[in-house]
Amino acid sequence: MIQVEGLTKRYARHVAVDNISFSVDKGDIVGFLGPNGAGKTTTMRILTCFMPPTEGKATVANFDVFEQPFEVKKHIGYLPEAPPVYPEMSVRDYLTFVARLKNLPSGDIRNRVEQVMERCAVADVAPKLIGKLSKGYRQRVGLAQAIIHNPDVLILDEPTSGLDPKQINETRELIKSLSGEHTIILSTHILPEVEAVCEKVIIINKGKVVATDSVENLKNRAGLGGATQVQIENTGDLDPVAVHQRLEQVAGVSKVLDRLTHGPRLVFEIENLQGQNARPDIARAIVHAGWNLIELKSSTMTLEEVFLELTGSHTAQPAPVAAGEVA
Repeated sequence: MIQVEGLTKRYARHVAVDNISFSVDKGDIVGFLGPNGAGKTTTMRILTCFMPPTEGKATVANFDVFEQPFEVKKHIGYLPEAPPVYPEMSVRDYLTFVARLKNLPSGDIRNRVEQVMERCAVADVAPKLIGKLSKGYRQRVGLAQAIIHNPDVLILDEPTSGLDPKQINETRELIKSLSGEHTIILSTHILPEVEAVCEKVIIINKGKVVATDSVENLKNRAGLGGATQVQIENTGDLDPVAVHQRLEQVAGVSKVLDRLTHGPRLVFEIENLQGQNARPDIARAIVHAGWNLIELKSSTMTLEEVFLELTGSHTAQPAPVAAGEVA
């Protein structure tokens, strides 16, 4: 559905996008991530025909963004961070106006407007002025305008920015419901949102794509071959140092990290050697030592940890990745 090959964008001496390539299949929901200045916004502007690339090629629904921009725009629905709505218009009138701009057949406009209002849960405010609506409703009206012409591709930039938790959940569910019939690129700085909604992630840093994979594969790509979390009952006579040393002696273990003790439990994070699964030997060692094994489970990296590792960041912030950038 989307093919990007060797895409480059230069501004004088600054290279915003540097020879990137990726593809997005029909029906996928893809998270597009990167720190400030990474090249995300520039890439999205090229895909939406807002600006041409310096080099390379990009196609959307088999149409070239440089040679066939009008055809590309017919197949794209775009929701920027600030929804492009007119506050002095009612919801129904605004969506009717957008439908006409999108050249929908006049006989289909009324039914299509009603359909997207129902789909985006704004039918109950159809006669109200958009300027009188809450931000959550305005965001859904913005999404309704993006899908009114039933595009093949949806590009959503921070679709839950500024919403309360209830509105965020509603918007996430709406986006997930659109998958399959639409290919979706979601740019956001809220990494739990990507984990909740997206199937695939593209991470860009300093103008280059540094990772393209499924969310689960990225989370399981811990650089030390994966990890295991162990909880052992602390009966009062256990020496945490002795337990630590015994676990380090298990075959296939590269490192043992002490974690916070939870009440009567000792908790350890055990990193496996690359390509090895030490969990069976860890369990046997604990049982043979006469300790009570409470829990043993695989521990994967969070998407935030993967992001920080791939982009060379060292300090995680409460709201992990800033999505805006200076293009």
